[in-house]
Amino acid sequence: MTGTIGEHDLETAARRRAEDLYAKDRTCELLGIDLRDAGPGRATVGMRVAETMVNGHGTGHGGFLFLLADAAFAFACNTHGPATVAQGAQVTFLRPAEVGDDLVAEAVERSRVGRNGVYDVTVRRSDGVPIAEFRGQSRTLGDRPPGAAPGSGD
Repeated sequence: MTGTIGEHDLETAARRRAEDLYAKDRTCELLGIDLRDAGPGRATVGMRVAETMVNGHGTGHGGFLFLLADAAFAFACNTHGPATVAQGAQVTFLRPAEVGDDLVAEAVERSRVGRNGVYDVTVRRSDGVPIAEFRGQSRTLGDRPPGAAPGSGD
């Protein structure tokens, strides 16, 4: 047996938290961003680049690519429980996105100490080619996360 009941419960709770946040996210609804997967400290979202999402060069506007990565980041950092928000983020655009591209953004937690977290998000086309890399820094609001010692990154 590879997993335990505890691991399954953590996966289920994390997925439920991401789904609850997604259900309230009107921007994702408006842009057609869908939550594809979530677990503790991770999330995957997808979006198709529409004609209304291009810049003056006719390629996917960087703001929409940032938003897609930011959505994956938001769902990933909120899988642990207490409300968590961005305290900073940066993106590197690697290649242009084109109208009709199906994009997938995968967020992965790199570290979480006290109320602070660091998450990396890769945005890829459906053929697997990366088009953007995003790093987000999170801050948990309210009570200290479970297991965090006083002064541990607060």
